Formats: sequence, structure tokens, C-alpha cells
Amino acid sequence: MTLILGIDPGSRKTGFGIINAVGAKAEYITSGIIRLPEGALPERLKIIFDSLSTLISEYRPITMAVEDIFLARDPRAALKLGQARGAAIAAGTNAGLSVAEYAARLVKKSVVGTGAANKSQVQFMVTRLLKLSAAPAEDAADALAVALCHARTLGTASGLSRGIQYSRGRIKSMPGVGGEQGSPVK
Repeated sequence: MTLILGIDPGSRKTGFGIINAVGAKAEYITSGIIRLPEGALPERLKIIFDSLSTLISEYRPITMAVEDIFLARDPRAALKLGQARGAAIAAGTNAGLSVAEYAARLVKKSVVGTGAANKSQVQFMVTRLLKLSAAPAEDAADALAVALCHARTLGTASGLSRGIQYSRGRIKSMPGVGGEQGSPVK
């Protein structure tokens, strides 16, 4: 039994999803969206950190997976997204969780079968894979997809090379991950 918290970070909405991975099967626990109010970015980052810290405390996942930054047209939007990811990662590492990150294309390929899948395809497959009665909201479905990708990666020895692992705030280089990703932590 492995409770996995998946995160789809955003500076306006941050999706979250928790699954229980048992062997090759995954079951839905909960999901939702942290909706952030208008206002200064530092206050929104605090809301992300506090909300995820509360969620972690309540559900007690043992690992967390976060969607990696994609290239945005607006550099300021990419910076804000990076800061939202940082707040999420800090909440996870602060709680002692191991944290992995996955590229959006890898998440989509893991769940849908193609890295070019659109949001409705991700929603459909998450609904099917977790046997949900209704499709979750887009950001929650994306977060659940990240958790499913991590569960599948953990389930295969060769899959561990796909994620960058964080433990107590330090980057660990995983087998097969290039040296530019970080150096091994002992």
C-alpha cells in the first residue's frame, strides 16, 4: 500500500490528487483544486504551502509527485509556475515526503499512451483507470495523472530513472538520470 500525492501546480489553481497504489493497481482516495485568490504572489504561495501541508497531515501520503515546468510563452508566467512548484515541493519535503517530478509529456504518455494528449483525454483515462463515476476537474485530473505516473514508475525498476527524487530538500540523482539533474545524496 503506497499513498501517493500528485500535484499539478499553478499560481491561480493547484490541482491535487491522492491515490493508493497496491501492486499494479491504483485506487482513488481524493482530489481537488486549491483555488488561489487574486492578490500578491507571496500570499498565494503561502496558501499553496499551507493547504498542501494540511492535506499531507490529514491523509499521510508517503510520497509526492509534481508535474515539471513546461516552456511557457510568457517568461513571467513560467517564473510564477516555478514558484508555485517550489511551494508545493517545500510542503512535501517539510513533511518528510520523498518528492519526484515528471515532465507533462511523460505523465500523458504514462496515462493516455501519447505525450501529445489533450486535457479531455487525460480526464477520460484518469476516470477509467481509477473507476470514477464522473470525470474530475481538469487540474485535479492532471494531478491524479501525475500520481498514476509515479505509481507506474515506482512499479518498474527501470522506471526509477525517469524521475528526479527529492529527499529532505536535497536532489538525488536517480539511476539513468544525467549528471546535470543533480548529484547523488548519501
